[in-house]
Amino acid sequence: MTATTQPAGRSAVGKLATWLMILLAAAMSFVVVVEIINIAFYDPWGDEKFLFRTAGILSNVGIADLTWIMFGSLLIVLMLGLPLAFVTGGLGVVFIYLIGDQFMLNIIPSRIFPMMTNPDLAAIPLFIFMAAMLERAGLIEEMFDVVYKWMGGLNGGLAAATILASTILAAMVGVIGAAVVTMGMIALPAMLKRNYDHQIALGSILAGGTLGILIPPSILAILYAVVAQQSVGELYLGAIVPGLLLSGMYIAYVLIRSARNPAMGPAIAPEERASFKEKLLMLRNLLAPLLLVMLVLGLLFAGIATPVEAAGIGSFGAIVVAAMHGRFSLKMLKDASVTTAKAAAMVLWIIFGASIFVGFYILQGGQTFITDTLLGTGLSSYGILFLMMVLLVILGMFLDWVGILLLAVPIFVPIVKSLTFDGLFGLPPVPGDKVALWFGVLYLVNMQMSFISPPFGYALFYLRGVCPPEISMATIFRSSLIFLLLQAVGLLLCILIPGLVTFLPSLVYG
Repeated sequence: MTATTQPAGRSAVGKLATWLMILLAAAMSFVVVVEIINIAFYDPWGDEKFLFRTAGILSNVGIADLTWIMFGSLLIVLMLGLPLAFVTGGLGVVFIYLIGDQFMLNIIPSRIFPMMTNPDLAAIPLFIFMAAMLERAGLIEEMFDVVYKWMGGLNGGLAAATILASTILAAMVGVIGAAVVTMGMIALPAMLKRNYDHQIALGSILAGGTLGILIPPSILAILYAVVAQQSVGELYLGAIVPGLLLSGMYIAYVLIRSARNPAMGPAIAPEERASFKEKLLMLRNLLAPLLLVMLVLGLLFAGIATPVEAAGIGSFGAIVVAAMHGRFSLKMLKDASVTTAKAAAMVLWIIFGASIFVGFYILQGGQTFITDTLLGTGLSSYGILFLMMVLLVILGMFLDWVGILLLAVPIFVPIVKSLTFDGLFGLPPVPGDKVALWFGVLYLVNMQMSFISPPFGYALFYLRGVCPPEISMATIFRSSLIFLLLQAVGLLLCILIPGLVTFLPSLVYG
């Protein structure tokens, strides 16, 4: 579920980029046609190229220059507005041919096939379907109404209710686009109607909406586990405490800030408040979806079900819950299925394309080059980790979360595993067998930061699409800053106290 604002007309830069891409596509098509004619009529064995000889022209380029060429061209093409799903795979094929030859193209299926046969990836469309069904059943609106009635009597209660509802929603959805847009449509009008400070209202939606990256069943966590060869169950357990910690920090901030200045977050009028009996009765509306989430995550954490099996149970359970609330219909089922197909196809195409691009770069020696470059800086293990975190935030300003994971994680994880983290300021070290898990949760928290980092954080533009016209983009930027600082504090706590991440996985899995 997304909301975008279409411009009245294309900018001059957009038109120029479009024409450049058309000319480039035409030129490449001409090359392909000439080569086909050459192979078919003049040189069937491909020993001599007719008119063009492009295979292997970059074979003598060193890895340092190749790094600038590959990632520089990727950045340029992405800035022209082409979708990441096709850019990475297309550039990967081009560079394989330019550095090697047509026979080296055989590595493409060898990169894609292991991804196609990985069973954990099947959980992604199932969790997306579960989220789509719960959203279309209207359960998100019901959930916010319940939390709103429970907390609305407090100063800042609506903002706190928004964050709490977003936390529960994160455990149902697992993706952030729908969470930010949905809470923006439901919670923002309620807060603006009661004259909430814009920065409190907008910031609570941004911060709460991005919790879906971290709190299980996060789809990003599944992808990280696949790429880093990490247990999905362990990663989910490791993300619970940091996710709840960040949620608690957000709620504490808005309540303390509103208590000190009630005008920033006025409580709802007494006549609008529900009695304690009414509040208890309203909890019935949340019983079925919460039991579904607890069942899915409980089966997964207990090791009774694999991620795919748990996601399958969740998908079927979402249909049952929608029927229990009288919202199920064939049209809803069709809409949820179409949404699932579109979202899953986008994710899988990015996986395949980025796997080709990064996999070929690593085969050319890119992993060794990056490792030697980082270790050659003379920084300590924590200094290298800090540098990685900064690079991830910068990448998050330009790329989506799937692209960042598939471009950066395959390179960063082996480096992190080779380092030793002995603890800072006398605090406990990171256990050697938990480094990949610990870094995975740090990565997830970092992605939260990148989503609300001005000027290009994705969540900022998701929210802008549903904001009233009088709220400027600058206001949305300012509202994100204090919550961005809170996320940085949460990330620092996870670095300094690794037990926040490793305690539950060690307790459950040993």
